[in-house]
Amino acid sequence: MESRAKETAKKTAKKGKNGIVKLIFSRIFIFALLIFLQLLVLFYFFWHVNEQFKIFYDFIRIITVFLVLYIVNEKKSDPTMKMIWSIVILIIPIFGALLYLFVKFQPTSVLLRKRLEVINHRSDNYLEYKTDIKDKLQKDDPLIENLGEYIYKYSGCPPYENSKITYFASGEEKYDYLIKKLKEAKSFIFLEYFIIEEGEVWNSVLEIIKQKVKEGVEVRVIYDGMCSLTKLPMGYFKELREYGIKAKSFNPMRPFLSTHQNNRDHRKNLVIDGTIAFTGGINLADEYMNLKERFGYWKDTAVMIEGEAAKSFTLLFLQMWNVDEEIIGDYNKYLDVDCPSLPDTSGYIIGYGDEPFDDEKVGEQVYLSLINTAKKYVHIITPYLVIDNVMMEALTFAAKRGVDVKIIMPGIPDKAYAYCLARTYYEELIKNGVEIYEFTPGFTHAKQFVVDDDKATVGTINLDYRSLYLHFECGCLMYKNKEISLIEDDFEKTLQKSKKITLEDCRNRSALYKLCGSILKMIAPLM
Repeated sequence: MESRAKETAKKTAKKGKNGIVKLIFSRIFIFALLIFLQLLVLFYFFWHVNEQFKIFYDFIRIITVFLVLYIVNEKKSDPTMKMIWSIVILIIPIFGALLYLFVKFQPTSVLLRKRLEVINHRSDNYLEYKTDIKDKLQKDDPLIENLGEYIYKYSGCPPYENSKITYFASGEEKYDYLIKKLKEAKSFIFLEYFIIEEGEVWNSVLEIIKQKVKEGVEVRVIYDGMCSLTKLPMGYFKELREYGIKAKSFNPMRPFLSTHQNNRDHRKNLVIDGTIAFTGGINLADEYMNLKERFGYWKDTAVMIEGEAAKSFTLLFLQMWNVDEEIIGDYNKYLDVDCPSLPDTSGYIIGYGDEPFDDEKVGEQVYLSLINTAKKYVHIITPYLVIDNVMMEALTFAAKRGVDVKIIMPGIPDKAYAYCLARTYYEELIKNGVEIYEFTPGFTHAKQFVVDDDKATVGTINLDYRSLYLHFECGCLMYKNKEISLIEDDFEKTLQKSKKITLEDCRNRSALYKLCGSILKMIAPLM
């Protein structure tokens, strides 16, 4: 018995050592180490400058005050970010000022902003906001028409009728439809995903799209460059190209200090023949379909759009595809497709995209509009909760005026620090009437709102700074669709598996846990 225990201990120790060795030689560790070394060099430089220029310290203080005045008066910056930058610059003048200038004037970000301006300008007129739909929406609900007008102006995506929504309450449900629809593709397939990971799900999809290429179907794939660190081999897009698939990695991660690396393609956008589109929280990896377990049961949702509204997601894909192309191609080939009349359709569908460089927070504005116009209830599922004062005020004011505001969060988080940070917002929300629940079986990765039985949005946008301010995102807004009742039913079923958080729960957490949360909250916009 004792020898068996010793043998088990040796195996465990060996496994631990192998794990450490594997970590040290992993791409993500090497990447982090190189970034850390650059930070050390940067800190040393700033410290050295501080030591050399002590005589001019008061003069530099005056300069930093003017820089802070510039930051405070910037028109389109987030107030929380203004506050953080102001504090950093005033406490550590030289370091803070040079760091701000380094972040503000990143050449890559400036070039990408200009490129996106050109792309968006050229694609302004591809999709039409039809007058008859505009008039109908104005009669049904002027506030929704106003929101549709806003989305069309800043995202290029108009409201549509003659479109159908299918809601998926889990990754498993989406997977079955996705495979079926991919096999039926006749003209083109566009896949754009934040995460693609080798496994049962991606291998099945890959086999289908390889076959489709042989059949003459055009296939394009975009995956976010972060995948190359942990999910896919380096340069995986080259392997896909060998199969005849047009593929690229968006914004590959490079071991150099750059704020540009914050801007990830967080979209999940699959378009088939221009008449079918999928979006939601579900990536192409096994845990999203619960084929392997991570953080308990993985609760996720998605929608399939059929009909004319799928054109919005085609446009969003083509815009992203052209970010690093020398020539912006003609989109009409992919947008000018026949969409036959669909039976049993109802309501309106508005696809929308969001990007970090146009100074317009489309995703957040959609959420705020839904909250601020709610009359009966606002029901939310989100994996993260890192919100600014505007969102906090909207949620708490809705609750104060009698709207039933409920938020379902994960019971088993994927990131402990994000969970600790999210819980710092609980007490204020609960005090003001917002109900918070945690999904006890596992992790909620869905990003959705359902409001008053007639409005809902499902997409990729989390309630955190990264999604709302830094990432490329997309979503699907629905009004008066039959499927909205299914989204609300699913929310109620998820609620039954969730624990309601009380003020006592918030106050009973350890002092250390609260301290960690408070520290994290100070840098929340950077997380």
